[in-house]
Amino acid sequence: MFVLFEEAGKFLAGRVLSEADASSQVELESGKRVKVKAANILLKFDKPQPAELLRAAHAVAQEIELDLAWEFAPAEDFGFAELARDYFSDKATLEQQAGALVRLFEAPHYFRRAGKGRFRKAPPEILQQALAGIEKKKQLQAQIAAWAAELGAGSCPPAIRDQLYRILFKPDKNAPEYKAVVEASRATHTAPLDLLQKAGAIASPYQFHWKRFLLEFFPKGTGFAPVPAPPVKDELPLASVAAFSIDDSSTTEIDDALSVQGLGSGTVTVGIHIAAPGLAIQAGSPLDQLARQRMSTVYMPGHKITMLPDDVVQAYTLQEGRDCPSVSLYVQFDEASLAVKSSQTRLERVPIVANLRHDQLDAHVSEAWLDDAATADVPGVPAAAASLRTELAFLYRLARQLKAQREVVRGKPETFNRPDYSFKLLAAGDEPTGDETVEISTRRRGAPLDLIVSEAMILANSTWGLWLAEVGVPGIYRSQASLLPGVKVRMGTKALPHAGIGVPSYAWSTSPLRRYTDLVNQWQIIAAARHGRTAALVAPFKPKDAELFSVISAFDAAYSAYNGNQAGMERYWTLKYIAQNGIAELDATVFKEGLARADLLPLVLPVLGASDLPRGARVRLRLGEIDLITLDIAGTVLQRLDTETVAPASEEDDSEDETVAGPIAIAVDVSDTPGEETAAPGGAATPIQ
Repeated sequence: MFVLFEEAGKFLAGRVLSEADASSQVELESGKRVKVKAANILLKFDKPQPAELLRAAHAVAQEIELDLAWEFAPAEDFGFAELARDYFSDKATLEQQAGALVRLFEAPHYFRRAGKGRFRKAPPEILQQALAGIEKKKQLQAQIAAWAAELGAGSCPPAIRDQLYRILFKPDKNAPEYKAVVEASRATHTAPLDLLQKAGAIASPYQFHWKRFLLEFFPKGTGFAPVPAPPVKDELPLASVAAFSIDDSSTTEIDDALSVQGLGSGTVTVGIHIAAPGLAIQAGSPLDQLARQRMSTVYMPGHKITMLPDDVVQAYTLQEGRDCPSVSLYVQFDEASLAVKSSQTRLERVPIVANLRHDQLDAHVSEAWLDDAATADVPGVPAAAASLRTELAFLYRLARQLKAQREVVRGKPETFNRPDYSFKLLAAGDEPTGDETVEISTRRRGAPLDLIVSEAMILANSTWGLWLAEVGVPGIYRSQASLLPGVKVRMGTKALPHAGIGVPSYAWSTSPLRRYTDLVNQWQIIAAARHGRTAALVAPFKPKDAELFSVISAFDAAYSAYNGNQAGMERYWTLKYIAQNGIAELDATVFKEGLARADLLPLVLPVLGASDLPRGARVRLRLGEIDLITLDIAGTVLQRLDTETVAPASEEDDSEDETVAGPIAIAVDVSDTPGEETAAPGGAATPIQ
């Protein structure tokens, strides 16, 4: 005797070896023996052979019209044999019964299962919905196949072009557009990115990088919900100073300004004045939530995404001609020795008399011009800078002294072997398209104005960091245990030394319009200025506050990603500059095995023929093809430019290496460098504003 039974959703048939009330021992055609529960046995028969019955059943099943079977089926539960007798005849054969079973089982949209071998037909409205869904699925599958065929033939369907960046970077694997790309990729044995490039889907390499970044970090766009800038309610005293800022011309978020009082008196007071949004924006307010969502301003050549709405920035920026709310640090120095006598923090309104601009002054404000402030003015120096010559001269002398003191703590001098690069996009609109003509210029790191601002900000961040710890108010600190290789800069809530900068503590506090950590620290500084040693009780963030650790974690992640985007975009425009200017060869310096850095461009690239050259060797390179999608370019050594003996390049000079590869794996070391507090302290490298 043979039996047909169901096991794990499949129909099997075999010869019965033994039979009991609850189960039977059955031998399958393969020779395998299985134990089958009596409830799972659906048919018993003596002939034909099991394999023959199953073949016949599947053939009969294909002949059964489901719509007709559904019409014949009774309204109540029924067995497959009953339907076979209704559909075929009251003397339905064994093959017809088995065929009915197979057909019913494979059509759940027509017939629902009601037990072993028993079914109930679906209600008419449910059936219509199911059939419509099946038809839609068929059409969708046909559409996927058609799209895949188009891609394989080198053409990109509009639907896939519209979803391009989501498909590549944040795919919904159930979406038909994604499935079409996968299907075409498999059919053509081509990687998805290469496939889409060949199909012309990526019209703009710039948009490829930009949209990828936006999709990941600004999926809802870069605009702001309308939130008004709250006024500063405090009755702030007016400071008796004439403060000035030093930034690039395109800077709109002017966070810091300086003032000098008491020249010639023996005691000079230097004021470091920081824009004070923290006096108006409250922790937990809608504006705070906006800033905390973004964590930082995002910089890139020709464009930026601000941390705060522009009208809010303009309400608190240190604009010349206004008395601006400020958190001011006043440090008194002995005029001769430049030794610190005292420091004090005040909340006040500060008159801003000038917004000086690096790019307009660096060529004129030289070391010689500042070292001899009594000489006649140099032609070409703007009047605003000329009127502040004595103040700038003192600040430059002080900056060199502060730098020298930090270098003693560091144990070695700071070296600025590479310039900062600035990118200017000609005829750019509100947002670059990627096709603009790009100009790349340099500003020497450690130039007088750069050094003045850098040292002043380091002084403020270090002084305020120590003060917060002294009065017991927690803050967000950056620390580095030593200058040994591999010891990275870390963020935390303890006032620990920063070996890289050479200060006993370092709390970012001087860019509250651009960095959320600085805004948080400003709230804490304001509380300390108002309440002194009881400030910890009323400060927005209390000691051991878990929220501070949450801010640190979120900021670290966002800041690293933003710096990665900036580095990638700068590499894009560097490669664009090379292409626009037809640069086929350039001079470079080997700094790692197989890698070289261009002498006059912000470019690191792999070089064939450099693996055996020593670190610091200068070479002439022939450039290879540029790929603006992967941001790849390689070089080949044409000749050695220096003698065989070269001084090794400083390891410290690698702290801000440009990226070598493009959008898939952008790696930027965010470690602090002493030059990080330049006139535009918005990134690990000086941001382009």
